[in-house]
Amino acid sequence: MANTASYSAVISSRAQKEITAAWAWYEDRQQGLGDRFVKELTGRIHKIEQTPNRYPTRYKSYKEAPVPVFPYLVIYRLSGTKNIVWIVSVFHTSLNPKKKYK
Repeated sequence: MANTASYSAVISSRAQKEITAAWAWYEDRQQGLGDRFVKELTGRIHKIEQTPNRYPTRYKSYKEAPVPVFPYLVIYRLSGTKNIVWIVSVFHTSLNPKKKYK
């Protein structure tokens, strides 16, 4: 039987800084675009909380979920015993992929 308990997301300080920087960058380009980015990101995080195993494991225990419309990945790990999704990074896909998990 599948585990139907939902998870809660905990966003790391690194991910919070990345989100803030992305929001500011998009807002500088077009007013409201940063808000749209945050809306898409929040929607993806809610989907991760509902079905965290939906997205593939890419490196060790890290999973990656794309943010719709924007070139970002939500990098996260699961804590199965506590039903927590640890969001470690909101990673821009044009950056060096070796830096995703550091």
